[in-house]
Amino acid sequence: MNLTNLTFTFFFNSILLGIGLAMDAFSVSLANGLNEPRMKRTKMVGVAGTFAAFQFAMPMIGWVCVSTIARYFRMFQKFIPWIVLALLGYIGGKMLLEGISGKKPEEETAAVGYYALFVQGVATSIDALSVGFTIADYTFVKALLACLLIGAVTFFICFAGLVIGKKAGTRLAGKAGILGGVILIVIGVEIFITGRY
Repeated sequence: MNLTNLTFTFFFNSILLGIGLAMDAFSVSLANGLNEPRMKRTKMVGVAGTFAAFQFAMPMIGWVCVSTIARYFRMFQKFIPWIVLALLGYIGGKMLLEGISGKKPEEETAAVGYYALFVQGVATSIDALSVGFTIADYTFVKALLACLLIGAVTFFICFAGLVIGKKAGTRLAGKAGILGGVILIVIGVEIFITGRY
């Protein structure tokens, strides 16, 4: 395992890449904090950790795909904006309807329940698959380290998003779910229209 080629530029670029990739997850974390202003710290760590895990895993999967089945992966890329729009539209629409109806969702069906969190994690990290192309010339160890840095950056950014969302959510009270749903839908539409993945 040769780590002599791990320069300052490598770490700097990996952190910048992590910041760029974490922006969608940050916005979704903000929406989750808005929707659940009384979220406990342990759950916040779990939510941020979930986004971080997805942002770590997706570039690694992308790297493996580039190394093995690159042709099929390139064919899949054009569907990414559609998948993101569908996933975030579904979760955002659900939050929006619950906010408008004024019904208090049960813990199992809350906007930041396990199922919704999984869907959000996939939706906000699927674009990170494409990062596999940008790190295609990395060795396995170097790619793994880059993805770990991306995951770590995502964790801290998403945790900050939850904190900010919680504070705003407490002030917004009943309207928080509506705002959170709108944020998710807007993210999905923006990615779909611009084709940014």
